[in-house]
Amino acid sequence: MVVTTRKKADQSNAAEFTVSELSTAIKRTVEESFGYVRLRGEISGYRGPHSSGHCYFSIKDERSKIEAVIWRGVFGKLKFKPEEGMEVIAQGRVTTYPNSSKYQIVVEALEPAGVGALMALLEERKKAFAAEGLFDEARKQPIPFLPRVVGIITSPTGAVIRDMLHGFSERFPTHVIVWPVRVQGETSAVEVANAIRGFNELVPGGTIARPDLLIVARGGGSLEDLWGFNDEAVVRAVAESEIPLISAVGHETDWTLIDLVADARAPTPTKAAEWAVPKYSELIEQSEQLGGRIKTAARRVLEGARAALRAAERGLPRADELVALPRQRFDAAEQRFGRSLLSNTRVHGLRLMRVGSQLRPGLVMTRLGRAADQLNILSSRAGSALNTVASLRRTRLARAAGGLSLQGMHFRLTRARQWFDALGQRGERAYLNQLVGFRGRLEGQTKLLQSLGYQSILSRGFALVRGPDGVAIRSRGDVTTGMALAIELADGDVDAVVVDADDRTKADAGTENAGSARGSRLKPEKPKKRAAVGNAGKSGGSGGQQGSLF
Repeated sequence: MVVTTRKKADQSNAAEFTVSELSTAIKRTVEESFGYVRLRGEISGYRGPHSSGHCYFSIKDERSKIEAVIWRGVFGKLKFKPEEGMEVIAQGRVTTYPNSSKYQIVVEALEPAGVGALMALLEERKKAFAAEGLFDEARKQPIPFLPRVVGIITSPTGAVIRDMLHGFSERFPTHVIVWPVRVQGETSAVEVANAIRGFNELVPGGTIARPDLLIVARGGGSLEDLWGFNDEAVVRAVAESEIPLISAVGHETDWTLIDLVADARAPTPTKAAEWAVPKYSELIEQSEQLGGRIKTAARRVLEGARAALRAAERGLPRADELVALPRQRFDAAEQRFGRSLLSNTRVHGLRLMRVGSQLRPGLVMTRLGRAADQLNILSSRAGSALNTVASLRRTRLARAAGGLSLQGMHFRLTRARQWFDALGQRGERAYLNQLVGFRGRLEGQTKLLQSLGYQSILSRGFALVRGPDGVAIRSRGDVTTGMALAIELADGDVDAVVVDADDRTKADAGTENAGSARGSRLKPEKPKKRAAVGNAGKSGGSGGQQGSLF
């Protein structure tokens, strides 16, 4: 609704404006008067992009402040993103915001206010990354000696890649994979970070070989040209890389944050190629030198072993000397063996003649007759014995069959039941008697425990001190400083810790010594005991000591 005021008759003829008309007129005047401006100041109140994608903040100097806004489409194209406290030069259109009667600048381009601002921002980022430990030497990986595959992240059209490939071909031809990226501009940081992560995501043994070493290379340039390598995304991608990485950005005097976080920093891209692989001719020369040294060392070892073998050979006895003594022993044994064989033959011949005289046919028949008579006697005795045993077993079986009748079994079961009932009654009485005895003994032991246990002493105001292992502390020497103690009182346990046990022990010892000294000065001496009558007199005055009674 538009609200207007009606002029009174006595007012002037000034034109009437609505609020919207006045705001629009002011907006048009401001935009026509200033239009496109460059504004220098410090960013204040920046909290990042809004949920809508637009950015709202202020630009201020020592005395004044102006509101600023960056639309979502422009924010994505900015080379430098706004940061709190950053001194910048903003380019844009000055306009007003009618809803709050404020004027503001719509930023279309943003850049730091000179090299000093970039260096300050660079130092601030360097301190932040250093605080996170991204520059620590302990986290950096060693460069492989002879990588099979080298991945290079650089522009495919510049002179850098040609110089590096020429260096590889001259030093040591190796397999090189180039990941093309922009090394300058708004998207350079994102492309370099994606290339580093892409190389790390390659699977070993896959279609594309996974590099053993990465090189990020770019020629020299100004601080603004190299600013993409100071981006946080690039720094964190290098820090997260599992593949060793060499930074070769700019000339030797140039430095970026990627140089500090990389595993190695080469002064130039050509130098990075030299660091990546060794020189083939130097390897051949070094291999020949090492081969010659190995041959010389092996020859020396063989000569030393040959000399040691000859020295050991001179110390060993000759073969004839080694065999002479066993040969002599063998000859002596051979002579004794002939005589022993003749003697043994004679002894066995005599024994054979003696046994042969006893093997006459009559004697053999006599022995066979005696054996036959003995066999007949034993067979007759075996028949009678078999009948006797069978009759005994038969009698026993008949007796057992009589005991297996129903009446006999019933009688036995009745007697067994009566005997079992009697045993049960006796066992019950014995159990009750034994239980009464055990109860009385237990009551006596309980009373004895109550009278002799330490719990009764605790009830009189004493305490039981135990160490960490649960063992009671009996001496002050068992206590050390910092030891945890458990103190048991009559109504519960208390935990305690020893403080300065050694100092207190020394102090207490000093107090006791001082007390004993004072006591020895103040306490009257006890009268000496009189010598025992009898044999004490015979001891020859032993200083008041009693003599032996035996």
